[in-house]
Amino acid sequence: MLVTIQAYDKDLHPKPCGGKPSCIKGDKAIMFYTSICLLALGAGGVKGALPTLGGDQFDPKDQKERKLLGRYFNWYLLSTILGSMVGVTAIVWVSMNKAWYWGFFIGTITALIGFIVLALGKPFYRFQPLGNSPIVRVAQVIAVAARNRKLSLPQNLNELYENSDKIVDPFEEKLLHTNQFRFLDKAAIVPNGTAPEPWKVCTVTQVEEIKILIRMLPIIASTIIMNTCLAQLQTFSVHQGYSMDPYIGSWEFPTASIPVIPLVFMSILIPIYEFFVVPFARKITGHPSGISQLQRVGVGLVLSIVSMSIAGIVEVKRRNKGIMNPISLFWLSFQYGIFGLADMFTVVGLLEFFYKEAPSGMKSLSTCFTWLSMSFGYFLSSIFVDLINSVTKRITPSKQGWLQGRTLDQYNLHLFYWFLAILGAINFANYLFWASWYKYKKDVGETGIEQKELSGLREASFKEDDEF
Repeated sequence: MLVTIQAYDKDLHPKPCGGKPSCIKGDKAIMFYTSICLLALGAGGVKGALPTLGGDQFDPKDQKERKLLGRYFNWYLLSTILGSMVGVTAIVWVSMNKAWYWGFFIGTITALIGFIVLALGKPFYRFQPLGNSPIVRVAQVIAVAARNRKLSLPQNLNELYENSDKIVDPFEEKLLHTNQFRFLDKAAIVPNGTAPEPWKVCTVTQVEEIKILIRMLPIIASTIIMNTCLAQLQTFSVHQGYSMDPYIGSWEFPTASIPVIPLVFMSILIPIYEFFVVPFARKITGHPSGISQLQRVGVGLVLSIVSMSIAGIVEVKRRNKGIMNPISLFWLSFQYGIFGLADMFTVVGLLEFFYKEAPSGMKSLSTCFTWLSMSFGYFLSSIFVDLINSVTKRITPSKQGWLQGRTLDQYNLHLFYWFLAILGAINFANYLFWASWYKYKKDVGETGIEQKELSGLREASFKEDDEF
């Protein structure tokens, strides 16, 4: 609403100043930056909470509903893609041909409609009960483990503290002990004369929750480079489009709508993947989603490397043709289409991975990691541009950076794309190491062996409860 008002009222527009096209300051700047911050806050809240809210509607104890969970994330991504397609086509057209503020006004109305639809569904939603803050649980384990750092771990792991079934939260899943990050296990040691209370002793489940988050960190880091490639593709492809032939027959394709190309590919490929590829792969692998979540992410990373390689080839072709004989804008569809496919595999794979692997009280926190990776990727893209320019201008004969010049034809954009492709290949090798190192979460009760371990934990916890 604030952006719409500012775009509509000419008195709130910035004025030309200091030889620059415009500058914004004073009350106008406060209004503008407040609206941008509110947009970031709202979008962050929606992207962090909505996947988890949808995932919570599926009962993990129901085998049929568990299989549907992976499909939900596919359809969730498809819904966001369809919305984005409207944004970069219809709303762009309205903004360019009617008035700038109309585009923001349409966004305001659609957000309001979305809020109403969400509110109407409230009586039918399944809600997980509110628990302790995941940040607090993380802090407790770190603090207690640091306090108990000089203590020795017991030979019998059953002596580590765990709540008995009498006092455990029915909505909290118990997690079995793993051997990674053993130093954190010291948080579950009950020192002599100490009562098992928060900030004094942590449960094995609580310790394992932190281990899961730590194991996820390398996976998150391995997807940052892919999002850096996405940021560069979205930025420079639009610049490329201005020097390419935008016509399809007599109709001119808006250059600002170039990002719709991967969205169209994804909107077509997601149903194909869901209805044809997954059932076929399921018969071969036996996995409910066809392939595992980490395999999906790996496929996405490989496709992003292919996309950046093709982007470099297309840029060479564009430069060779020049402005006088421009190639069609739709040459960009090759790199965009492949990257759209990569995005489909990676985003859905990450959302499903973080949701399924996260502890019951940390699902919203973990699904946010997907968007955190994207944010870091976009920040890193800006750093790469400055870094590449500062390095290449020292070693090139022209003393000009790869991404410097008056026009795009003076850039060495193709070399930058190939640099990102090589960096993506190195990153993929790094991802393979961490993906093979990752240990999937084991829920209590999955196998008979785990049931025996659980019985041992229960007996130990009952014994400790009696002693205290």
